[in-house]
Amino acid sequence: ENNVNKVIALSTDKASNPINLYGATKLVSDKLFIAANNLAGSKKIRFSVVRYGNVIGSRGSILPLFLNLKKQNSKILPITHKNMTRFWISINEGIKFVLNSLSIMKGGEIFIPKMQSIKIIDLAKAIYPEAKFKFIGIRPGEKLHESMWSIDETRSVLEFKDYYLIIPEIKFFDLTSNYNIDRNRNKGKIVKKDFVYSSLSNKNFLNVHQIKKIINK
Repeated sequence: ENNVNKVIALSTDKASNPINLYGATKLVSDKLFIAANNLAGSKKIRFSVVRYGNVIGSRGSILPLFLNLKKQNSKILPITHKNMTRFWISINEGIKFVLNSLSIMKGGEIFIPKMQSIKIIDLAKAIYPEAKFKFIGIRPGEKLHESMWSIDETRSVLEFKDYYLIIPEIKFFDLTSNYNIDRNRNKGKIVKKDFVYSSLSNKNFLNVHQIKKIINK
């Protein structure tokens, strides 16, 4: 009704192999947005999804909690698990990725940026090395590591220089959309059949010094 041409939904790593209700609803949202390309009728509108990890300093994230505990001169920082890892992306990086995805989207894709990983214990060391760490255990519905897609989605994943792209397996009624997705396929590299983009196996890990620089910035 408002002549909108492109819509991008903001998703999360929690949508991949969801183990809590939040992740499950995000997965449903992803599926609905991709399927919406079949419901557009004669309107020239396309729907895609951007899926990324934890935004640095976002509301409810661990960074503000650690900083607040340091400000209160707490002697203890609570850590769920010593091996826990997470993807990390800044607000500006997230915004730029969404805008770039909006400019190149053809409809039906899930865009995933290549991100950095951190160990939660390294984040604690970077913020408040003087504190003692208390391991409190993984909370219900929480993952030890994060992945951006399931092993069954790997067959539909293409790798580009700065991002990954999940091609929709459903066929849209609009054949021009399929043509555009195939054109994207020729530019990307098909990932290995057993490859899953995980915060644990990620090659780009930040060390304590690098994390400290980002926090100070």
